[in-house]
Amino acid sequence: MKPVIALVGRPNVGKSTLFNRMTKSRDAIVADFAGLTRDRHYGDGRLGARDFIVIDTGGFEPDSTTGIVKEMAKQTRQAVAEADAVVFVVDVRTGLSGQDQDIARYLRQANKRIFLAVNKAEGMSESPLLAEFHELGMGEPHPISAAHGQGIRSLLEAVLEPFEFEEDEEAGPEEDGVIRLAVAGRPNVGKSTLINTWLGEERLVAYDMPGTTRDAISVDFERNGQKFQLIDTAGLRRKGKVFEAIEKFSVVKTLQAIADANVVLLLLDATQGVSDQDAHIAGYILDSGRAVVLAVNKWDAIDSYQREQLQRSIEQRLAFLTFAPIHNRSALKRPGLGPLWTAMADAYASAFTKMTTPVLTRLIQEAVEHQTPKRSGHFRPKLRYAHQGGMNPPIVIVHGNSLEGITEVYKRYLEGRIRAHYKLTGTPLRIEMRSSKNPFADKE
Repeated sequence: MKPVIALVGRPNVGKSTLFNRMTKSRDAIVADFAGLTRDRHYGDGRLGARDFIVIDTGGFEPDSTTGIVKEMAKQTRQAVAEADAVVFVVDVRTGLSGQDQDIARYLRQANKRIFLAVNKAEGMSESPLLAEFHELGMGEPHPISAAHGQGIRSLLEAVLEPFEFEEDEEAGPEEDGVIRLAVAGRPNVGKSTLINTWLGEERLVAYDMPGTTRDAISVDFERNGQKFQLIDTAGLRRKGKVFEAIEKFSVVKTLQAIADANVVLLLLDATQGVSDQDAHIAGYILDSGRAVVLAVNKWDAIDSYQREQLQRSIEQRLAFLTFAPIHNRSALKRPGLGPLWTAMADAYASAFTKMTTPVLTRLIQEAVEHQTPKRSGHFRPKLRYAHQGGMNPPIVIVHGNSLEGITEVYKRYLEGRIRAHYKLTGTPLRIEMRSSKNPFADKE
């Protein structure tokens, strides 16, 4: 078992920077802004032959009783409970604060192995400013600089020293067979609540305030023997509505999460209908070539007339996602979860469908026999054979003569024939035309 290390501290002391340094990644958003991290964020780290798991947490206020700060504190307490060791991060530049004392008091009661990391101490390993942190009673302070990478190795050596590691253990996470599932949508549509319902715990901060989730949070999950990586993304607002620099970082992380996913669950809010922003998000998913499933959340909160209007709005505004299955559900209630999982598994299977050249060629020839393409100029396009050019999304490459004259309407006709044969659902299908070069074109 890999040891689990939780990073705990008050806001803006550099926990996310340290997380990125330990995991050798940029998975956590970093900015000079207090309270940026809100959910607990997991990552894999490695020191030599030793693997470990790091948990990044939000700014911890143990005595908070209201609002989103209370929810963030709950996430931190859960991270401490899961951890084998806790790295308590403080800031040498601002010195020891009363909030540091409160966190130290809580950690002493948690009965965990605690390591005190004094951050932003580049070039200050012998500084007398480190002395005041002995007051916390957490043992010898470890001066580090997360931004510059100083002191990180010695800190990890101390943290990992008591743990036993198998020499022949393979390094790195096992990614084979894992379906990466991103949940996307507008702010406050219920993405975090839905993932919490799947997990059966309050893994993510779910709060009645748009923009609660700021980072793309990844959670491992297994259902019926199938491994998933659930990715909760920040809600995407219209470009003109994004004012904070932090929210711009969140948009970038969300778009990256969509591009890296295998399947994207686009969550719509039944009480607000389908907006232009929903269409923009759906368009980005389509451009990225990701498989997609539509889920209408809060379906039980509208009457029959509103449901009819909503269905009509989906048909009009999201007409380019006709291949995507639609499921109506409530995030806070269990009904609708089973069919949703089935739809996402089908979309994933469709995205990675293998198509053989003989079958594709036969489908193309049968389609031409049923309806020939229109003449373009002096020649009529001739479709000779087809083969698969890629997966996720499936790409079909058609070879022939004068194929530049094939219209988009005829491409959609071919797409429909291929979809019907392979029973593709939830995934875009791309068809590319490649014309053979005329060997006599350059001769008089």
